[in-house]
Parts: sequence; structure tokens; C-alpha cells
Amino acid sequence: MIYELINWLGRRGNDIPGSGMFHYVTFRAIFALVVSIVISCWFGSHFIDILKRRKISEMQRDEKLDPFGCAKKGVPTMGGVIIITAILVPCLLVGNLHNVYLWLMIATTVILGIIGFADDYIKTFRHDKEGLKGWYKVAGQLALGLLVGLTLRYSPQVTINEKVSTRIENNVEVVVKSPNVKSTRTTIPFLKNHNLNYADWFSFLGDEAKYPAGWIFFVLLTLFIVTAVSNGSNLNDGMDGMAAGNSAIIGIAVGILAYVSSNVVTAGHFNLMYVPGSQEIVVFMCAFVGALVGFLWYNSYPAQIFMGDTGSLTIGGIIAVSAICIHKELLLPGLCGVFLMESLSVIIQRMYYKTGKRKGLHRRIWKRTPIHDHFRTSMTQVLAADPTSTVKFAGNDRKLQFETKITLRTWIISIGLAALTIMTLKIR
Repeated sequence: MIYELINWLGRRGNDIPGSGMFHYVTFRAIFALVVSIVISCWFGSHFIDILKRRKISEMQRDEKLDPFGCAKKGVPTMGGVIIITAILVPCLLVGNLHNVYLWLMIATTVILGIIGFADDYIKTFRHDKEGLKGWYKVAGQLALGLLVGLTLRYSPQVTINEKVSTRIENNVEVVVKSPNVKSTRTTIPFLKNHNLNYADWFSFLGDEAKYPAGWIFFVLLTLFIVTAVSNGSNLNDGMDGMAAGNSAIIGIAVGILAYVSSNVVTAGHFNLMYVPGSQEIVVFMCAFVGALVGFLWYNSYPAQIFMGDTGSLTIGGIIAVSAICIHKELLLPGLCGVFLMESLSVIIQRMYYKTGKRKGLHRRIWKRTPIHDHFRTSMTQVLAADPTSTVKFAGNDRKLQFETKITLRTWIISIGLAALTIMTLKIR
């Protein structure tokens, strides 16, 4: 609103001294970062007090099965409300409210926030551990993916310049770019000519049909990515500060990629496609990172509040949609490697368990999934729940890890993966 007010005053010749700073994306991004941290810390304190007075809490772990005695009782949940508020307020203040990318990010935050809040509400107030039925969650994620895919397909604001170059003429930098076009092209890592056009996969259908087929594939891929990354983030939310820290690191990397893609000069320097208007994603991702950093003030060990599905589903969806908007979705498997590892561990464990159960066997690959739980779970815990279980990687119960160490190690992995993802700008 500040950004829009300044523009409105400027059009009427009423420039405010210093207001020109708000026309620079770097200033607005840093402003959003700082404001989101302040809101997250300030509002978080009051929100936690409200939840405690109303006894809105959950028990995260069974005290009898925790080898370190770290079971948490009476810790408030629904902390995702803090994150969502700290994201939306600065974006509405300094974001360009006529930008389609900003509204896609806001819609993602609100829609997944509502789905996650409904799940937390059912678990907390109706005392139903299952929460919102899985199909309802998936349906909401698919609906969001469809909204994003179709908006990117039909909005006139969504275009790219595939080729951008710069040269110096008479000591002046001249930018040369191809025409703005709608395209199903995306960036693939490590290859010199690293733009992939989904439509080319359907060349066998003929020139007229391959582009509609490419867009259909893109929309379906968007559905899958939004659902997968959102659920991966949800699974990663199992220890104090884990999901918030990993997501903040990923958010920084996406913000850097968005800045490079939104700036015609840097896009030309790195030989990347230029995405006009995507600078608002930079502003949004700075607010996103600031909200998570502020939330860590209360969510780091020992947690004073859990984000719940209100937060974990939302932050995963934000990461997915922001990458899709800047045509970097194929970088997500590497960038979100921790989320991918968590999701695959659950899928593999369930498949392995079901195949064994048909033969009357209760066999597991890991002691517990998501995989982070394997490193803090003892065989005593597993056998207490199911005395007939066998575990392929049982490990040594004397080498169990505290959750703080597991959390910090996932952060280190995320930092390495984020650095590698950014390096793909030059390694090809």
C-alpha cells in the first residue's frame, strides 16, 4: 500500500522526498525482510500468550518412547499463523499490487494456510489425531496448482525473454533481448544450452498441436510439484526449528534466482531467460525468509510454539510456486533435497512394510520415518510398539542423536544444496 500510495502521489506531481527508494526492488526487498522479522517476533510473543491462555496446544511426542526425555507437553500449535501474518503484511505494504506474480504468491499463502489451519483446528479442538482427511488436503493442493498453472498460461503479464545479451557501446551498456513471448521453456542445470521447452517433447503431434500439449503438460507438472513440495515440507516439520530453518535457507536461494531472472542485465550475464515482473517474487521471498527467521526465535529448541500444518504446508507451497513462476522448477529436486529425502523415506518404508505384511512379516527399512526420526529412535521404542518388527538398518542404540544435532545437520545439508543450486548458474 505504501508503494501504491507513492506511485499515486507521483502521478499527481506530489513526490515525497526520499520516496524514490521504494522504486528500487533491493530497497523494498530489504524493507520487507526487516518488517517481517519484527512482525514475526513481536506478534509471535502475543500470539503464544493467547494460545497458552486458551490452552491451545498439542503433545508432539510420547513421553514413554522418548529416549532423551524430550517429550513436549502443552506447547502451543498453529504457529503458522505468525509466519503467514509476517509474510503478508510487508508484501501488502511495499509490493506492487498490480503484479500477477505477487498475487499468485499471496493466493498460495492464503489457500494453503486455510487448508493447514483446518487440519490443525480439527486436531486441536476436535481431538482427532488424523486431522483433515488426506484427500481434502490433496484436493486443495491440486486446486492451487491448477490456479497457478492456468494463470501462468493465460495471464498477459506472464512472458519471458529467452535470450538476453549485453554489450558496451560508447561506454554505455546496451541490452539486447528477444521479444516477450509466452513459453513452456524452463531452466535445466549443468547444461550449456540450458533451456528446455516442454512443447518440444510433443513434436510428434505436429507444429500446431505441440504447444497446447506442452502447456497441458506444464499445468499437470505444476499440480505435481505444488503437492509434492508442500507435503515434503510438512513431513520435515518434526523437530524444533527444522522445517523453518531448512525453508529459510531454500527461500534465500530462490530469492537469489528470482533476482537474477528479474534483472535484465544479470539475466544476460548468466545467459538465463529474463522474466519481466518477477522482481516482486524477490520482495515476497525476502518477507518469507524474514518471517521464518523471526519464527525461529520461538521455534528453536526448546520450542515455545509449533508451526503446525498451518505453517508447514504453506511454506512448501510457497517454495514450489515461486520456483515455477521463475521457470526454475527443475532445480527443486536438488534445492529441496531434504524434503525429497523425507518424502522418499516415507514412501519406501510403506511399500516395504506392505509387501512384507502380505507374507505375515512386520519388516521395516528404517526404525521410523520420516527419516529424521530414524536417528533418534531406539529399537526398544520400535519393539515396544510392535514386538514382531524387524529393521534392516537397526543401527546402534548407543549412537542415537539429540534432535538439535539432527536439526543442525539438516540445515548444513540444505546450505550445501542451496549453494550447489546457485552454482548451476555458472556450472554448465
